[in-house]
Amino acid sequence: MNLKLFGELYVTLLVIVDPPGMVPVFLALTGTLPARERIRAGTQAVGLALGVIVVFALAGQTLLDYLHVKLPALQAAGGLLLVLVALQLLTGKTDEPEEMGGTSNVALVPLGTPLLAGPGAIVATMLFVRQAHGVADHVILFLAIIAVMATVWLVLRFSGLIVMLLRPSGIEVLTRIAGLLLAAIAVQLMADAVAAFVRLYTA
Repeated sequence: MNLKLFGELYVTLLVIVDPPGMVPVFLALTGTLPARERIRAGTQAVGLALGVIVVFALAGQTLLDYLHVKLPALQAAGGLLLVLVALQLLTGKTDEPEEMGGTSNVALVPLGTPLLAGPGAIVATMLFVRQAHGVADHVILFLAIIAVMATVWLVLRFSGLIVMLLRPSGIEVLTRIAGLLLAAIAVQLMADAVAAFVRLYTA
């Protein structure tokens, strides 16, 4: 077993996904839900992220080439999605069920994608797959992806302890802070996408 390859992808994805940084956003979106629903939302988000990353690992470049879509475009699209969610957090509209479309929608968008399975994680995985040689390396990469998602699930699973400490007023404050951070991440994603487009078409 190529432990070096496993460790490289595990650490890279873990840094990109940033489970501790996900907690404020996760709590902002699910903090008012019952514990069981919050755990279910976390499980759905991780499951979707795992599926998206694996699909792009297997056929990402082929799919993008078929659609004539460049990676920076995917990155910019993720940034736009996050802007919409950040505005909802900043204005407090996440308290209205009809605005978010229910727990499942929150788990799928924005938690599952583009937060967990975002452009950074997708691109990093695709690059590792390009460097892999043989079936053994591909199996190791798949196990590393599962290990990262399992780590994320554990962090989200026990985030309920933070909810118990913060109480509703603390969750409200955390929601506004998470919205600000999410807006900053979205702007950075779009800025990086613009820079990548400039490099792509001026090279």
